[in-house]
Amino acid sequence: MKVYKNKKIIFLYLAPVIIGLAVFVYYPLLCSIKDSLYQWVSYSADRKWVGFNNYIQIFSNKQIWIILKNNVLYAVISVICQVFLSMVLAACLEEIFMRRFQRFFRTILFLPSLISMSVIGLLWKCIFNPNTGLLNTFIHAIGFENATPMWLGDATLAIFCCIFVSQWQYVGYCMLLDLVGIQKIPAELYESAKIDGAGSIKRFFYITLPMGKESMLVTAIITVIGSFKIFTEIQIMTGGGPGRATEVLATAMYRAAFINDEMGVASAYAIIIFVITLVLSLFQMKISHTGEE
Repeated sequence: MKVYKNKKIIFLYLAPVIIGLAVFVYYPLLCSIKDSLYQWVSYSADRKWVGFNNYIQIFSNKQIWIILKNNVLYAVISVICQVFLSMVLAACLEEIFMRRFQRFFRTILFLPSLISMSVIGLLWKCIFNPNTGLLNTFIHAIGFENATPMWLGDATLAIFCCIFVSQWQYVGYCMLLDLVGIQKIPAELYESAKIDGAGSIKRFFYITLPMGKESMLVTAIITVIGSFKIFTEIQIMTGGGPGRATEVLATAMYRAAFINDEMGVASAYAIIIFVITLVLSLFQMKISHTGEE
């Protein structure tokens, strides 16, 4: 009876979470899957069953490969900066000679992640303005008066400008997660390595990276998922332009839903984003064997 009573208490505590997930996650997900199989518009009750035609329409359009390339490029650069570079920054702040300044640099680097992405997007859009922006003004001030890059107006540069803004905002957040992971590593390991003559670089590669892989996995999952859900900075800074050169899955979904009023196609984009992020997350957890230590 005691065991049975304990089970009832456990289910009682789990019930709010399970109900919340069912109502706000799984039910909308099932609705999106169903909606992606119909052709429908916002202000009409009429729906036409089209099966997988919405998905076929998406993947038969050549634009999808530019969209996927942009998302993959986002993910690759974000992993390099937000996973590896943030670990390097965290390791630098944990060095003895930097500990007295750690609180200052930790605050400075973490501060951008506290600012709304809408504000960040508008700020950098002004900075990248080719005529009045601070960036071109600075370039002219140092002697390159004939250099006037268009930045967000250049189809080649625009996506890299958007990616840079994301890294600038979130590298401090990932660094803070890595810093917590590094501080859990026993100090005796670093002391033994110093006695054996290992310098800072060797200690980083042979102690910090292997022992901090759990925190790096967390940042990698957050980063990769975020790279395929990226929307706000692209929408505010470029709107997917110029010429849809910076279009990503989320902005394509927004365009289909609220500009073209193709709600079925938009739902199909949402399911594609869900499947990609789910598969990548499971793959990352599988190859890293997280939770075994």
